Amino acid sequence: MDIFGAIVDFIANTNVPDQFREVDVRGLFTNPWFLVPFIAFIGYHFYKQSVNTLVITALVLGLWIFSGSPMMEDLVVDGHLQLSKVLPVAGVGVLALGIAVYFLFIRSD
Repeated sequence: MDIFGAIVDFIANTNVPDQFREVDVRGLFTNPWFLVPFIAFIGYHFYKQSVNTLVITALVLGLWIFSGSPMMEDLVVDGHLQLSKVLPVAGVGVLALGIAVYFLFIRSD
């Protein structure tokens, strides 16, 4: 358990959550230094017909977009968890976990 504390401390000290919150999505997807390799990655996996990788990539992008949605921003207000928002967020998490387990472990390319 001591290693998990060290990992959490490292993430907190490097301000990783703040960096994720401050990402300029529009700027990222209009930047050719990101967009060209990303399109090449997607095109390569379409060519290879590796559906698992494409679905997991779409799942990660979808969860990233969902994490910046108003639903997630209003989850904790003034230090109090909003119980009306917990069930939809947990549902999205369970659905994402189910899709990931299916495509990574049950279905193979």
